[in-house]
Amino acid sequence: MKALTESQRMAATLKIMEAVDEWGLTGEQIIAVLDLPEGQRTRHLQKFRDDMPFPDVESTNARMACLLGILDALRTSYPRNLKMGARWMNMPHRRFQKRTPVRTMLEDGETGIIAVLSELDCVYAWELSGSKRN
Repeated sequence: MKALTESQRMAATLKIMEAVDEWGLTGEQIIAVLDLPEGQRTRHLQKFRDDMPFPDVESTNARMACLLGILDALRTSYPRNLKMGARWMNMPHRRFQKRTPVRTMLEDGETGIIAVLSELDCVYAWELSGSKRN
């Protein structure tokens, strides 16, 4: 993820926090999905909803980029019903061994997040595969 300004980080933080709330994640699950630094407490998550961007650390930045990709792909997949994205994230899926995308991300960590993004965004999956254009 390219370096973001403070206002861009805050906008991304708010967007991600809104989404993980819609997906029904608990505080502990939010910390796990974002790989927030050790010592992060669930009671501090409200600050991310209010006026503090996520910490600028490599692992969190990588997950932020993937989560923003997932949100964008859900928005383009369901442009007329934004609630469908949250529903899709909580429905069992055959490509995730009948687990929900949310559960896949929680159980598999970064690999699971990338799997969900790859399922939603074929361009991302194409680039990830190392395929070359002719």
